Amino acid sequence: MATGTHMVEVPVGIENVWDFVSDMEKWAKLVPGYNAHEMIDEKHSNWTFKGNVGVLKKTVQVEITILEWAAPTKVTFELKGLSDNFSGNGYFLAESIDAENTKMTGFLEVTAGGLAGPVLNPIFKPIVPKATRMLTDRVANKIKLVNV
Repeated sequence: MATGTHMVEVPVGIENVWDFVSDMEKWAKLVPGYNAHEMIDEKHSNWTFKGNVGVLKKTVQVEITILEWAAPTKVTFELKGLSDNFSGNGYFLAESIDAENTKMTGFLEVTAGGLAGPVLNPIFKPIVPKATRMLTDRVANKIKLVNV
């Protein structure tokens, strides 16, 4: 199992953070390795990622399911590999510092299963924290730009 957590302060109110992170369409393209996504309904979507996993170049398809929208603080989701045997979960958490500043935390956990699990899990350990940091920073920067 690989996990990543990253926190950043965003110079906007919590409502602005919520407005952005509660809508996948606003941040989908910011996910590292993003290639495409298709909304199935408001809580389910299928995503395609392209990238390098260790020495392998790979295209991966993932089902994302929103588990909870807890306005204005938390969006929780789970992911399931459609093309490969892995699963995980994550969230965006917003905590109000004051009327004009919000602490935003991104979290992601991924576990590879099956025969490849023992090989892939050690590869995921450095990748997942880096991807979590990149996504959280990209989302925070985009929120800043949208709310200038």
